[in-house]
Amino acid sequence: MEKAQVKISDAEWEVMRVVWTLGETTSPEIILILQEKMGWKPPTIKTLIGRLVKKEVLSTENFGKKYIYRPLVSEEDTVKSATESLFAHICAKKIGSTITDLIDEAELTHDDIAMIMKELEAKKATAVDNIACNCVPGQCECANHN
Repeated sequence: MEKAQVKISDAEWEVMRVVWTLGETTSPEIILILQEKMGWKPPTIKTLIGRLVKKEVLSTENFGKKYIYRPLVSEEDTVKSATESLFAHICAKKIGSTITDLIDEAELTHDDIAMIMKELEAKKATAVDNIACNCVPGQCECANHN
């Protein structure tokens, strides 16, 4: 269930969250949930489902008069791909502050914080004193380019 570099829009994320939660579902089930949660019209939701099938993120199986949809990518792989994409679009020197911002914005449990602390403690073993800027001149405000 692994795809490289999954790229889906914010609206497509909403559809996928329904499918990931249900494991397999039909368009009427997706429509019912997203009409209530997002206020979207059925044609909009059907368009999003079609895009996800075309992107090979959802599988579709004809079952009588309805289609069954299943995820072809895991939520974990999709989140990881989005994180990698985010980090690829910012200066390497700003990744630490971006992670700090993400933590600041997130509502976290005590278990989440313990997990993050454990990961940070393990990361100390491979930490470096300085990270080189990976931007081309003019993309950031690093001293390397001024």
